[in-house]
Amino acid sequence: MKHSWQITLLILGMFLASQLIGLFVIHTYASKNIQLPYGLALPEKESDKYSFYFSELVLGFAIAVLLFIALSKIKLEALLKVWFFFVMVLALGLFLYSLTYKFDKILIGEVPIIATIIALLLTYFKVYHKSFILHNFTELLIYPGIATVFVPILNLYTLIFLLILISAYDMWAVWKSGVMQKMAKYQIKKLNIFSGFFVPYLSKSARKKIKKLKKLPKSKLKNAKVKVNLAILGGGDVVFPIISSGVVLRFWGVGPALLTIFGAFCGLAFLLLFSKKKKFYPAMPFITTGIFVSLLINLILLKP
Repeated sequence: MKHSWQITLLILGMFLASQLIGLFVIHTYASKNIQLPYGLALPEKESDKYSFYFSELVLGFAIAVLLFIALSKIKLEALLKVWFFFVMVLALGLFLYSLTYKFDKILIGEVPIIATIIALLLTYFKVYHKSFILHNFTELLIYPGIATVFVPILNLYTLIFLLILISAYDMWAVWKSGVMQKMAKYQIKKLNIFSGFFVPYLSKSARKKIKKLKKLPKSKLKNAKVKVNLAILGGGDVVFPIISSGVVLRFWGVGPALLTIFGAFCGLAFLLLFSKKKKFYPAMPFITTGIFVSLLINLILLKP
């Protein structure tokens, strides 16, 4: 196991919480017939949604990845921070609007005032007043907000294709090119922002070293270094399972959607339990496998 039981359970707990929050938000938008704010509402015709918007989704994902790599290569950290800030405000605003839509009647264009103000405050403190707790708390809310945009433009077939595509990319980016590790390190070290869950912790040897250092005089502590480990789970590994359960919710209902979340949870749990220290793994292939197993079980149970 790559991390301790406590850290593994914490990562799994945050993952599960984000999935349940995501399902709640998607269900709220759908059941209350709430239009997405910020001009993100889709056309009324079902036929307009899938073919055109799905191709836009795939193209947009490819462009976003290439743009991030290009900007990081030419070291435009300020521009990337603005990009992250904008996306976080938008995602938090989408989440918060699902809670405040009854009271958020004052709009500027299609911008809900209450949700946007709270989203701006949360994003500001997240970016400029670093806190491990605040970072992970806002991450729990960001990915449900992002998922609300993509769930309406997918059906079960496009979802399966998307999961296969993302899993293949994840394997290439981690095992072949190493671009995923580079992107994560760049975000943490250069941007001081990370899109995903992260839990800093000390190993047993590091804790022992700290105990020894406490006994030394202050003059000898200037050059002392203690390695801090990080347990991380990327944002894509969180948002795509939420999108999956949201699509299943639209077509099959709450029960199958919950089973989809359980499948994704089992896939991630398998990875975390059997992964080895000092090795990098793509999470999406394992999560996707769990989702596909849950879809198969749903098909069997729903079969007339």
